[in-house]
Amino acid sequence: MMGGARPVLVALLAALAMTAPAKAQVLAFEELDGWAEDDHRAALRTFLNTCDQLEDAAWQPLCSLARDAAASPESARAYFELFFRPVLIGDPPALFTGYYEPELDGSPSQTARFRVPIYARPPELQDGSVYYSRADIEAGALRGRGLEIAWLEDPVDAFFLQIQGSGRIRMPNGHVMRVGYGGKNGHPYRSVGQELVRQGTYSADQVSAQTIRGWVKQNPGPGNALLDHNPSYVFFRRLPDLPADRGPIGAMGRSIVDMRSIAVDPSYHTLGAPVWIEKDGREPMRRLMVAQDTGGAIKGAQRADIYFGTGDRAGDAAGTVKDGGRMVVLLPIDLAFAQTLDG
Repeated sequence: MMGGARPVLVALLAALAMTAPAKAQVLAFEELDGWAEDDHRAALRTFLNTCDQLEDAAWQPLCSLARDAAASPESARAYFELFFRPVLIGDPPALFTGYYEPELDGSPSQTARFRVPIYARPPELQDGSVYYSRADIEAGALRGRGLEIAWLEDPVDAFFLQIQGSGRIRMPNGHVMRVGYGGKNGHPYRSVGQELVRQGTYSADQVSAQTIRGWVKQNPGPGNALLDHNPSYVFFRRLPDLPADRGPIGAMGRSIVDMRSIAVDPSYHTLGAPVWIEKDGREPMRRLMVAQDTGGAIKGAQRADIYFGTGDRAGDAAGTVKDGGRMVVLLPIDLAFAQTLDG
C-alpha cells in the first residue's frame, strides 16, 4: 500500500533499516513517551478487530480477556500493562510514512470523460512471476479482455490509487464501488520521486505525493513517461459493500481503522500485534496502533506506514509524512522475553 511517492531520503533510510540487525530489548511502560495520555480503549477496540486471527497459543487467552477490558479507558490500559511487555526491535530512528483511501469519480464503462481503466488480476498471472510492465499495460496489453473493473478520468489518479492499494470510486449514478489490492505484475518497484530528484527537478526534501501529482499534471508528456519509470503495476478486486464508515480491507482481511492501524514488515512484526509509535516531525504523534497491514515499500523493523483515513484531507495529511522516531511492539510476556533471547 504505500510507496512510490516517497523521496530519496525515505528509500535510503528504508534500505538501512533492512540491513540493520534486529536486536530486541524489553522496555517498561514508563519508558514509552506519552503512554499514560493515550486512548487505550480505542486501541484495544482496533486490536479486537483482528485478535481472533492470532494463532499462537500465547495470544489466545489474551484475546478472550480483551472484550471485557474494553469497557473503559482505565481497564484497557490496565489490560495492556498486565499482560504485555513493550519490546523495541531494531535500532531507531524509525521511518514513518502515511497512506490513505482515495475517493475518485469513475464509471463502470468507458466514456469520453472516463478513459483510464483499472484492471482485475489476469487469471494467468501466477504469484512471483513477471508479467507485462506498466508501460506495456498502459499501451494496451490487456485491452479488450474484459478485465476492466472501472474507468477513471485521470492517469495520475489511477497511478496513486495503485500506490495506496485501495479506494472508493463514485459512479455517475451515485453508487460507490470499493476496490482493494488484487495482485501485482512482478516487476520491481522504482520510485518516481527518486527519479525527479535524479533529473534535478526537485531536491529530496521537496518531493511528496502532492509535488509529484502536480508536476505530472503540469507536464503531461514527460509526466506519463515519469510514471512509466516505475514498471510495477497493481491489479484490483472489488470489495464487498462495506459500510461507509468502515475502512478498506487490510492484509488481515478486515477493515483497518484510521489513525489506529499501521502497515508493517511482517518479517519483523506479528500482524495483529499492538505497536506503540513515537512519531516525531512537524506533527508529533504518540499513540498505540495495531499492525494490520503490509506494503511493498514497508521494509525493516523500525518502519511503519500510518493509515490516515479516507478522502482528500486524509491524503493531504498522509502525503507529507516522512518522519523519524521509534516504534515499540507490545507482546505477550512470554513472547516478549523469548524475542529478547532470540535477538
